Amino acid sequence: MTLDQEIRAMGERALAASRKLAAFTSRRKNAVLEAMAVELEACRAELKKVNVEDVADAVKAGLSAAMVDRLTLTDARIDGMIKGIREVAALKDPVGKRLSKIVRPNGLVIERRRVPLGVVAIIYESRPNVTADAGILCIKAGSAVILRGGKECARSNRFIADAMAAGGKKAGLPENAVQLVQSADRDGVRALVQLEGLVDVVIPRGGEALIRAVTEQSRIPVLKHYKGVCHVYVDETADLDKALAILENAKCQRPSACNAAETLLVHEAVAEKFLPKAAEMFARRNVRTRGDATACRLIKGCAKVAPKDYETEYLDFELNVRVVKNLKAAVAHINKYGSHHSDAIVTEEPKHAKRFLRDVDSAAVYVNASTRFTDGGEFGMGAEMGISTDKLHARGPVGLDELTTYKYLVHGTGQVR
Repeated sequence: MTLDQEIRAMGERALAASRKLAAFTSRRKNAVLEAMAVELEACRAELKKVNVEDVADAVKAGLSAAMVDRLTLTDARIDGMIKGIREVAALKDPVGKRLSKIVRPNGLVIERRRVPLGVVAIIYESRPNVTADAGILCIKAGSAVILRGGKECARSNRFIADAMAAGGKKAGLPENAVQLVQSADRDGVRALVQLEGLVDVVIPRGGEALIRAVTEQSRIPVLKHYKGVCHVYVDETADLDKALAILENAKCQRPSACNAAETLLVHEAVAEKFLPKAAEMFARRNVRTRGDATACRLIKGCAKVAPKDYETEYLDFELNVRVVKNLKAAVAHINKYGSHHSDAIVTEEPKHAKRFLRDVDSAAVYVNASTRFTDGGEFGMGAEMGISTDKLHARGPVGLDELTTYKYLVHGTGQVR
């Protein structure tokens, strides 16, 4: 069997499983998720051993520290996976929810209700916890899932997928409702995203190159964001201690995440006070900076920024710094150079906050909070499938509701047109 034939067979099996899964009640789906959580907990020690092998290979291959961090499974992250499964199980099931109901003058009753998407393909890099997050969200939303992870954590992905399938089977999960593409061949991705009629939506998670490749090759709708070029803007009215804490969290808490800040914008009226404070934090946290003339004067070791830097997603301890004339200039910078992902203003002026929320064209816009909160778990979704910066169907964290579609249910009494 060729790789294309193998991938098509997976799609056919997933489609058959999705039709069975669509009929599951919330109680049955929740029982499946609990069985998956129990199975992952039971094999925690084995999973850690397998992950150590992936991490060792990544270090040997010379991957960056940030990339190694993304694929490392600590006890805390395994706890997070298991907790995430149970949180998703506890969430209200969107399938079957009535979105609207109207009665037409001719007596037709027209309802719009949420239904499963069917089959979802997830293509991702590095983070093995995505294997669990993607699987559980699709199951809860009533869809089958085909997973294709990166080769850098192939062992961990395979172990997690097998554990989920084994646990789910004990609770009656249809066979092949969760499948993992074993091949690391890029042709496998191409074959998967061209399964028109078998797969209903593709969600790529990873670097910009991966997402663009998937989008260019796909014959199936894609939910995506290309990169996370996120901003923190310190307004002239900002509480500077609050601003410093938000900036440090947004940049340093996990710089490899797509919702980490990549550019700091500072109002010129507070630059002389704020940037020296920020420089101390940068030195303490080993953050490398690129800035305009004012930033370079106020931050020791700051390199000169280039326009292309403002469009760069560093995913590391690097940050652009720009001093702007006013709020209007900050918003213009964000809308020009940003990726419409997550952007924040730190301000004590409600009118400035309102204007920032209105004018910044991003999936998540913050007032006096870190951009690091753009996450399904932090938004109360339990877990997420990824972040979408598209404007059709889903925008922001892709959770349970975004993994459903809807259909119209029309009740008549013999009406004809």
